[in-house]
Amino acid sequence: MPVITLPDGSKREFDDAVSVYDVAHNISPGLAKAALAGKVDGDMVDTSFVMDKDSSLAIITDRDEEGLEVIRHSTAHLLAQAVQRLHKGVQVTIGPVIEDGFYYDFATDKPFTEEDLKAIEKEMAKIVKENIKVERTLMGRDEAVAFFRNMGEEYKAEIIQDIPAGEELSLYKQGDFIDLCRGPHVPSTAKLKAFKLMKVAGAYWRGDSNNAMLSRIYGTAWTNKQDLKDYLHRLEEAEKRDHRKIGKAQDLFHIQEEAPGMIFWHDKGWSIYKNLEQYIRDRLKEHDYQEVRTPQIVDRTLWEKSGHWDKFGDDMFTLESDSRDYAIKPMNCPCHVQIFNVGLKSYRDLPLRMAEFGSCHRNEPSGALHGIMRLRNFVQDDAHIFCTEDQVQAEVSKFIELLYDVYADFGFTDVIVKLSTRPEQRVGSDEVWDKAEAALAESLKASNIEFEYLPGEGAFYGPKIEFTLKDCLGRHWQCGTMQVDFSMPGRLGAEYVAENGEKAVPVMLHRAILGSLERFIGILIEEYAGKFPAWLAPTQAVIMNITDNQAEFCQKTAETLKNKGFRVNLDLRNEKIGFKIRGQTLARVPYLLVVGDREVENGHVAVRTREGEDLGSMSIEAFAELLEKAIALKGRKQQT
Repeated sequence: MPVITLPDGSKREFDDAVSVYDVAHNISPGLAKAALAGKVDGDMVDTSFVMDKDSSLAIITDRDEEGLEVIRHSTAHLLAQAVQRLHKGVQVTIGPVIEDGFYYDFATDKPFTEEDLKAIEKEMAKIVKENIKVERTLMGRDEAVAFFRNMGEEYKAEIIQDIPAGEELSLYKQGDFIDLCRGPHVPSTAKLKAFKLMKVAGAYWRGDSNNAMLSRIYGTAWTNKQDLKDYLHRLEEAEKRDHRKIGKAQDLFHIQEEAPGMIFWHDKGWSIYKNLEQYIRDRLKEHDYQEVRTPQIVDRTLWEKSGHWDKFGDDMFTLESDSRDYAIKPMNCPCHVQIFNVGLKSYRDLPLRMAEFGSCHRNEPSGALHGIMRLRNFVQDDAHIFCTEDQVQAEVSKFIELLYDVYADFGFTDVIVKLSTRPEQRVGSDEVWDKAEAALAESLKASNIEFEYLPGEGAFYGPKIEFTLKDCLGRHWQCGTMQVDFSMPGRLGAEYVAENGEKAVPVMLHRAILGSLERFIGILIEEYAGKFPAWLAPTQAVIMNITDNQAEFCQKTAETLKNKGFRVNLDLRNEKIGFKIRGQTLARVPYLLVVGDREVENGHVAVRTREGEDLGSMSIEAFAELLEKAIALKGRKQQT
């Protein structure tokens, strides 16, 4: 007589063994109809799973996050079934769930085309209407190898062959299709109602370029058609906001084959970069950071002492000179310890906050490079705080306050926070880890910040907080970090004289707000759709004449505004004013100043915004005041 405990604490007793579906139906027929899977004693299972002993059970529906994953996993099988119906002889390989969807790799003599995708999607919809039951069976490893080889599925047999002998495997069958899978899956194909195939790509079997090239089909799946429609709309918006397209259209930067993963900044893009860097520099000065500069190339021995050579050696760019091995620095922290080590430090010198706009190089795989979001050469707004154990919480709290204030200046108010705690392999005693984790958690709580624990996800040298921005399209960008380090200061000989007169090793806090300046600019380009707020815009205002009669006044006005520190351009082309306004609007210049005979006579400018709002005629002084206020607001509200 199993007793089933539900999430609300209520219990239901049954005379015999009972399935997840039966429990759902016992609660209500509507819940049974909505059930996609179950979670029994914390493990995800199918609705057909039978419980013959006391168990805890949560019914999974499309309202649950786990339910969406079950739908996507099941839709991958739906795709594979449709492919094999339409393309005889095609072999299936693997089909995992990924962010926002799934993919499936197929071995086929003829790669799939966009036209094939339309036909496959149509066949998938047909299979959904057939309402085919999805059934789970068990099979031994050797039996499964023989079973799939007999079906002509050599790739699947190879996967199974690598599984330890004697292990029982689960297979899922829907109609004429069967595949190896842990599950769980939806009870019927009729549950899969909102999906779309997105694209085709090539992929090597098991990611090895020495193996056969497979054809990969990407798809997305959602719980309902409205969510699918919303997702496709977000993709369309993301395409419009692509930082690479906007960067080219606005002449901000470019990347070329001769320097993969490295940026050629153009004048306008470099203006944004410099403004961003100076802004961070000014904020750090307010918080008593020292700014330093360290070498780009450092002897291998330092990276060996810090531990980076063993852990990240393959990701470093290296070179040899005078029979010595060097690395172009992939990070700044070991070099900052070298500065700390110069001269005797006392507890009175702590906390010591050391910042650098450090240029780093990492040998990222070429396939991972993406515009200015993922590079081989990038600059971090990097800083390290050397402090005592007792100062950790206070320093973390100050950093959190600064970080949120900086993000607000860019218009980001939705921040996701995660605290990663001790991994199994780590340095330092449990007592020290307890203190560090508590300090980070208490700092977040004191700031009234909600956060999620990530047990075991901390670095080997200490726990860390990750700050992730949520942009206007709902995408997540992990930017800020705060990491406690018990390892590196000691490895590199950092010491200070404690209050008791004895030498002690400082705690090292690794922290960044933006992460990479280049990547953050890419995020801003897409967040603003190229419409930078006035304080960051390469050109804050452009002055346009209606006829040649106003050219001289325009030039004097531009000089006046430039002398006040504003970034102003002239558009004195012999074109109609409407044409010039359209062009500068497309260039996303915040303010458009139009000058005709009346404006010259009054010493005014007619002010428009790039959104088309007419702010009327005003004096140069009044416009300068308007622009100053817009700059002071930064990105805290929508700029005009």
